[in-house]
Amino acid sequence: MKVIEVKDLKKTFVSKKHYKGKEKWKHLFKKKEKIIKNAVDGITFSVEEGESVALIGPNGAGKSTTIKMLTGILYPTSGDISVLGYKPQKERVKLSYKIGAVFGQKEQLWVHLSAYDNFLFFGSIYDIPKDEMKKRIGEYAKLFEIEEIMYQPVRSMSLGQRMKCEIVASLLHKPNILLFDEPTIGLDPIAKDTLRGLIKKINKELKTTIIFTSHDVGDIEEVCKRVIIVNNGKIVLDDSMNNLKYHYLNKKIVEVKLKKEYQIVPTEGITILKQNGNLFKIEVDMEKSSIDEILGIFKSEDIQDITISSTPLEEIIKTIYKGGEKNG
Repeated sequence: MKVIEVKDLKKTFVSKKHYKGKEKWKHLFKKKEKIIKNAVDGITFSVEEGESVALIGPNGAGKSTTIKMLTGILYPTSGDISVLGYKPQKERVKLSYKIGAVFGQKEQLWVHLSAYDNFLFFGSIYDIPKDEMKKRIGEYAKLFEIEEIMYQPVRSMSLGQRMKCEIVASLLHKPNILLFDEPTIGLDPIAKDTLRGLIKKINKELKTTIIFTSHDVGDIEEVCKRVIIVNNGKIVLDDSMNNLKYHYLNKKIVEVKLKKEYQIVPTEGITILKQNGNLFKIEVDMEKSSIDEILGIFKSEDIQDITISSTPLEEIIKTIYKGGEKNG
């Protein structure tokens, strides 16, 4: 079942040109020029119930604008949006009972209150009976392992602890869809791994649909099974994480340390990236060659050390941002 349907969505921002330097007096004598920016330029996609989807792109690509239109914060210039059967721009209040949001750079908890008091406050906003609210708090506190910290003021918590509580606050009304905007920003590696694991648990055990924006490739790899990449307001790729890796990770980097110097002649599918005496860094195009062919060049007794790695996903995504071809 589709829980989000977006068709030919557009959002245009209009501003006026500001003159600088010698031209700053022009606005006194003529009308300011209008500057039109297509933040979102005709995107179409849908999300199935229970999916975990990454919506990523460089700064200014249009992903945050899209998220804001999905929640009803911004109105689209044109196009259609349906979220759980609601039109966000017309039924924002009703939709708010069905979705939740966690922002890494924006706190929703009152920092001078305890997390527990915050949870009770959010429960009252969503008209949840007090007994039911306490039951849910207990369940989520156990699931997220915050039982020992939720009675202390939020301001005294570490960033990782606060983010756990932020997620709990967003789950208390049992939303069907949870939107995450850079939730791991500023977290140390251990806290990041913990938070990623919890988000995966929400998706798997609570069957909550996840929409995730992040500049951290580790977040995308760990949490999401589908990737929508936007740039300049348009979708440039919409595919599963498995397909993304399969189609773009067909080049391997082989680093070999030999016991003596060798002379290698480059052939189709095999490129010598670097050679320093008996050290080689070789790129292998797996569509034209194979690791076995590389290893066949050397005698096994002459190999002192060897490592084989794939092109980092971060580099692949950068290539897609720039509109490059596969492995370009």
